[in-house]
Amino acid sequence: MSNVLSNFDTWKKFLAGRVEQGKKIGLSEESISDLAYEIGAFLGEKVDPKNEQEQALKEIWEVGNEEERKTIAGLMVKLVQRS
Repeated sequence: MSNVLSNFDTWKKFLAGRVEQGKKIGLSEESISDLAYEIGAFLGEKVDPKNEQEQALKEIWEVGNEEERKTIAGLMVKLVQRS
């Protein structure tokens, strides 16, 4: 996981791959966003940011309430789907 988080573009590619896998097995957009939220919660608690982008996301995540964090997770899913 450390290699995936060392570069923001690498992280986005990793997340895009997981989103694509989720779609292939039939997960709904809501389920994918829920999983992204869980990943965000785990990373926020257990993983130190490796770059400026991750630091900014962590700080935004920390000040957000649950609904705002779910929005952030959903936006990350949209971001990687666009790439």
